[in-house]
Amino acid sequence: MNQTDLTLAAIDDKLSKRFINLDPGGYFIIYLDREAGQICAKHFTNIISDRGLAVDPETGKPIPVRGKVERTHAALFTGRTAKELCVKIFEETQPSPVTMLDHAAYLGREFVRAELALVNRQEYVQD
Repeated sequence: MNQTDLTLAAIDDKLSKRFINLDPGGYFIIYLDREAGQICAKHFTNIISDRGLAVDPETGKPIPVRGKVERTHAALFTGRTAKELCVKIFEETQPSPVTMLDHAAYLGREFVRAELALVNRQEYVQD
């Protein structure tokens, strides 16, 4: 890794640790289905509490950030490319499950990362 790569990685690492407001439209768990050659995005609904926490609409309990969470997704979106997945979520699904522009930008970045990992046979871990 050269100095430029290290600098870019440091910028991304720092930005990944910033505070973000959660989307009241819900959140996505992104993963690869290598057998099908697809990027998958499970959409889960949530409510944002007055403390800014994502809360399960069924139980009223905060959704933990780490660890295994047993919830049923509201929708599953799949695509072979980042663009195909974005079209399905942002153009073909009405109303869109994404209600915040920063969330949309994040998903676009993650879908591109997932596509590159799929094409290059690399590991993908959602940021």
